[in-house]
Amino acid sequence: MSLGENLYRIRKERKLSQETVADALGVSFQAVSAWERDEYTPDTNHLIRLAEYLDVSLSSLIEDQDEFFPVSQNIYDWEHMKTFVKTTAKVYNLTNTQNALEFACKAHQGQTRKNSDIPYIYHPLNLACHCLAMDIREDTVIAACLLHDVIEDCGVTAGELPVDEEVRELVLLLTREKDHGFDRDEIMRKYIGKISGNPKASLIKLLDRCNNITTMAWGLSRKRIYRTIRETETYILPLLDVIKQVPEYNNAAWLLKYQIVSTLDIYKRLL
Repeated sequence: MSLGENLYRIRKERKLSQETVADALGVSFQAVSAWERDEYTPDTNHLIRLAEYLDVSLSSLIEDQDEFFPVSQNIYDWEHMKTFVKTTAKVYNLTNTQNALEFACKAHQGQTRKNSDIPYIYHPLNLACHCLAMDIREDTVIAACLLHDVIEDCGVTAGELPVDEEVRELVLLLTREKDHGFDRDEIMRKYIGKISGNPKASLIKLLDRCNNITTMAWGLSRKRIYRTIRETETYILPLLDVIKQVPEYNNAAWLLKYQIVSTLDIYKRLL
């Protein structure tokens, strides 16, 4: 397929009009129409902005591709994950987890993952299931995985959480203040500095980032992906040294390092 054919296909998949794309790029809809008819090629700046706006790689726009693979936004059904966590919590008598599960589902009700229609609860459930899959069944850790975003995103206070004080402290450590244009690096240093003093919070943050980077291709612009890669390498990966202090987390450290680093390397090669 030519660049014009690729642009037309991707625009139609996104259910966007030529006018909408044109407005986003600050050009006329006639220009977009001409690009799609291969009458002329967008300049480099417009190509980059097109890729960012459509959330695709440059290669998917400019390369002659006859085959395209379907993309899955979620691998597991969130209701099945909820059942798995609920059943496991009951079998192992994880009281905090049982309380946190229902609270998190209600708190995140109606919220969706960025640029998708996937219920937001998929994300904290993914963290909890990831933890359980690595044979970590600590009640406080699983419960905090489920609740890690409720204060930051749902207008909930720590005192409202139906869990013990240790879980509340973990959730507070994992709650990051909005940067609102302030020095993001300074905020990240303070935020990760607090987390790094607690191996359990560090484990959850690594799980959180592991899940987030696997979905950033369909949820973030190229600029945000670059920033996420840099911040992951600068602030998040050093937390592996923190969790290695706990012998029970050594296997998790090995797996998380492999998952995060290999995923980042894939992005770097394709961007």
